[in-house]
Amino acid sequence: MSWIELSLDTTHEAVDWVYTLLATIQFAGEVQVANYSSLDRSQNWTFTIRLYLPNESQVRAQVETIANLLSPLHRTGLTTELEAAVLEERPPCRLNALAYPVGRRFLILGAEAEARSQPDKIPLKISTALSFGSGLHPATVLSLKLIERYTVSEMAALDLGSGSGILSVAMAKLGAKVLALDNDAIAVRSTQATACLNGVASQVTVRAGSLGAGNGLGHWMGGKASEADLAVDETTSFAANFDLIAANIFAHIHIALASDYQRVLCQGGLLIAAGFTSDREADVAAAMAKMGLTAIADERSGEWVALALRLR
Repeated sequence: MSWIELSLDTTHEAVDWVYTLLATIQFAGEVQVANYSSLDRSQNWTFTIRLYLPNESQVRAQVETIANLLSPLHRTGLTTELEAAVLEERPPCRLNALAYPVGRRFLILGAEAEARSQPDKIPLKISTALSFGSGLHPATVLSLKLIERYTVSEMAALDLGSGSGILSVAMAKLGAKVLALDNDAIAVRSTQATACLNGVASQVTVRAGSLGAGNGLGHWMGGKASEADLAVDETTSFAANFDLIAANIFAHIHIALASDYQRVLCQGGLLIAAGFTSDREADVAAAMAKMGLTAIADERSGEWVALALRLR
């Protein structure tokens, strides 16, 4: 059987958009993400995504659907135009195609990859599931850089809006005990799977729910969460306050949760707030300042911002 290979080069931000859009059509083919390796560095591409479809009778319609779905990303400069090729055989899955360093120590890898060539790195393995992104979005990368800087062994940490679970895994691999919360049932399962994949399931407790006021804000994507997706404030079952909170969520949710952050952080505790762009930075920082949270560091990538704030 021959195969259709669809490929495009992407920016950091576009990888998660591709994943999200493909998930809307329940794409069931193989997705491979690799570091961009062209000799032409004049373009701001970071990754290459390849999709594989069996060359069957319905493939033309599938290709057209995918091309139309992803075309807005090309029009806005986030990806190259989708290219198609016919292959006599499907290439073997390139297990080591993705190896993306973040900060000084983290290395994001595909689920089956090995980190033997870089023993000084801390591997963060991600699956190819489309439900909650790639772990390569700028907001995630910025969060990881601050997590690397501030996580200390034996910290009590909260990952709020855990999504894929990559931030929970990062904190656990640096020695923290993590409570991961998300108000989406798929995210809860994804975080559990990612923790198992990375061998830190014993350090990561995963629950459905949010923090305080977050339980009344609905699904993180703006829709209405089902009753099954919501839970009580799970932080109330933890006797100790948190030393560290990592929250990669929208700006308006950060603002709504400012008093809850203050409530559950220990004195001197740290909040890593990400998921917003520079146009909302002042609003987020002002809301946190009212609750005694002062910005002590930041990480930036284009328009994306992540802040580290300490509770005074």
